[in-house]
Amino acid sequence: MAWQQLRVQVRSDQIEPLEQLLLDYGGLSISYLDAEDQPVFQKEPGSTPLWDLVDLVCLFEKEINLDGLLFLLQQHPAIEDKESLTLETLEDQAWERSWMSDFKAMQFGERLWVCPSWQEPPEPSAVNIMLDPGLAFGSGSHATTSMCLQWLEKNISR
Repeated sequence: MAWQQLRVQVRSDQIEPLEQLLLDYGGLSISYLDAEDQPVFQKEPGSTPLWDLVDLVCLFEKEINLDGLLFLLQQHPAIEDKESLTLETLEDQAWERSWMSDFKAMQFGERLWVCPSWQEPPEPSAVNIMLDPGLAFGSGSHATTSMCLQWLEKNISR
């Protein structure tokens, strides 16, 4: 099944009325994404800080006619940048596995590689750690993990 993905950029103080409009038109999920690479910090426990400018991304079933919604959004005063309003079709795929294409084997030092299990190691004779990225380890790209792996590579006796 294909999907329609609508994306629009809004100020964070304008999200609520737009979110309700999207849901009223059949929106199935709404995601907030950082539109400007702005760090946010939780200043008070229980608060949910947002970026000043947010990419609001909403998913709809493919069969829903969104012409009326697009017209309303083009006129909506909360949307300052009308060019940010986009609608695209997302073809169905194995979403739970699609993230795997983003991870490649990474080299640390001269002979240590961290390789995801679904790829062949680039250097079979090297020291290859077969490890799938996840919450605990990730990809190895975090600075502290990378430094530990570089230390490990220098101290392996093989």
